[in-house]
Formats: sequence, structure tokens, C-alpha cells
Amino acid sequence: MAQTGPRTAQDGQNARVTAEPTEQQLDVAARTFALLAAPVRLHLVTLAAAGEHDVGTLSEKAGVSIATASQHLTKLRLAGLVSARRDGRRQIYTVDDPHVLTLIHQIFDHVAPDGTLAPDPPFPLGDPRARGDA
Repeated sequence: MAQTGPRTAQDGQNARVTAEPTEQQLDVAARTFALLAAPVRLHLVTLAAAGEHDVGTLSEKAGVSIATASQHLTKLRLAGLVSARRDGRRQIYTVDDPHVLTLIHQIFDHVAPDGTLAPDPPFPLGDPRARGDA
């Protein structure tokens, strides 16, 4: 798919100019969504987005074994969705990429706690009041 230059996309009431994605962007985006399609991985990323945790804490909160959490975290780290730093003998995981944080926040703003789709925000997307910034 060739990049055709800027085009206008409709986001609710807001129009914004976007470029058509390149093949490379589509490939990486699809692989990212595939990684997040596993509920355990999505849970681990969500937990890491909420703060720094070691693998034991993440595994306990996600309800999986340490070995399972470690395997998933390795894949997520290699994909750049979580980051890790050493603290003595422990690896501490977090999400520090603002794009990943936005993605995680957006999906859970979109899906209500009961699994239904959340109602539309009272303000147009992109309006600072929609994020509580104003």
C-alpha cells in the first residue's frame, strides 16, 4: 500500500489530517495488537502502566505463575510495550512510553467495567475537558 499523502479522517465531531499508514506501520501495529490480544498480556501491561512492579507482584495480581508472567513480560519488553530495570536481583517492570499509556487508557475508557462499550464522552475527542485536563 503506497502512502498517498495527507487525508482527512473524522473522529466524532473533530476532523484531523492523517497520513495513510505505510506497510511497515501496519505490520508493527498489527503485531502490537496481536500481543495485546492475549488477556494475560493486556492485564500485565495495564498493571505495569499503573506503576512499577516486580514479576512476583505482577504474576500475583494477574493470577498467573511467575514463569508465565515472566514469559509474557519478555515478549512485551522486546516489543517495547513495557520497560524493565534492575533493582538488585529483581527486574522492575513499568510502562513509560506515553503512546502505550494512551493506548491502554483509551481502551479502558472505551470498555465499561461490565464489558459493554462505554458511553461517548460529553466532549468531542481531542477536547482537553474530555481527559479532565481543563
